Amino acid sequence: MGALSGRRVVVTRAAAQAEPLVDRLVELGAEPLVVPLIEIVDPSDGGEALRGALARIAEFDWIVVTSPNGAARVRDALSAAAKRPQIAAVGTATEAALGLGAELVPAVQTAEGLSGAFAHGPGAILIIEPERPRRDGEPSALHRALASKGWTVTSVEAYRTVPVTPSSGDLLRVLSADAALFASGSAVRSWVDVFGTQVPAVTAAIGPSTAQVADEIGLKIDIVATDHSLHGLVDCLVVYFDDAV
Repeated sequence: MGALSGRRVVVTRAAAQAEPLVDRLVELGAEPLVVPLIEIVDPSDGGEALRGALARIAEFDWIVVTSPNGAARVRDALSAAAKRPQIAAVGTATEAALGLGAELVPAVQTAEGLSGAFAHGPGAILIIEPERPRRDGEPSALHRALASKGWTVTSVEAYRTVPVTPSSGDLLRVLSADAALFASGSAVRSWVDVFGTQVPAVTAAIGPSTAQVADEIGLKIDIVATDHSLHGLVDCLVVYFDDAV
């Protein structure tokens, strides 16, 4: 019997990204319930700004990648670059998605932790970010924090997250599951849009950034993975249920 034998676990990742998490759950005997709440698509400009920035990548001293989805959008360009900047990744999951060693991964794997780990400039930084609504073009908090340290900062939006509406029959099976896994703040927001703050008995977040989004919008999170990866997300669920026995 696997460590999660008989447990029904809701997977909220985008359908195209759910397979590794599903495979791991199946290995441990769980019954995954795949209910994708988000889809990753091109940014509103079709990726034009990203392509332009990557075409002049040698002009930057650092490239800062803030999510695995962003990492997937720049991985090939970084691998092919004759001269690439140093890489800073917000966490180990983002570094793994890059497939390249990052020169900087903060101990506290959040945007705040990343900006705090940076020394003061000068120099040029390219931040790879998700598209998000902003007031009057206001830059992200990470952009502002790095600029305040004397860096010349360029931010580009590499992708956007759009909500996916599940079928009407999903509510009962989702809420009666043993657990739900959240691997991004976008999935948390989409969950609340669809299900409100109702959740299964146990909820787990991949890291503090995701948990912080949940806290801000009133969604209960029981466990936060200490290893901020998909395997770490499942492993923290195993430990939780082992301790509960």
